[in-house]
Amino acid sequence: SLLDAGRIGIAAQALGLAEAALEASIAYAGERESMGKKIGQYQMIQQKLADMKTRTEAARLLIYQAALANMRAKQTGERISVYTSMAKLFASETAMFVTHQAVQIHGGMGYSKEMPVERYFRDAKITEIYEGTSEIQRMVIARQLTGLR
Repeated sequence: SLLDAGRIGIAAQALGLAEAALEASIAYAGERESMGKKIGQYQMIQQKLADMKTRTEAARLLIYQAALANMRAKQTGERISVYTSMAKLFASETAMFVTHQAVQIHGGMGYSKEMPVERYFRDAKITEIYEGTSEIQRMVIARQLTGLR
């Protein structure tokens, strides 16, 4: 359906925001120094980056799965809302998580309009809202799983 295609598009947008925030954070962690060390040498920053990358890649795989299901559905007519809703839900929530972590990694500068991560954080929020909120996506997924309305 049109909603399914839209949800894949929003998921891809969310993934792009997450990737941009991750790339900015990796670069910043390699440049910024605190107490004589690059902040990327600190374990907590490393953990944040690892979590950001892992969730970003998981979102990518869900989006690929939804896109493949969408291509298949054009020939078979199968319902794919569960796949597109999972991709949109996970990717948009991943974008919020990753951009929030990016703001944290950038410290006070992360909140400044001088840094792109501030905009990524704001832009990520809308991906949780349009084409169906996260709550709606959860409802669609659960209804597909249970067959109940």
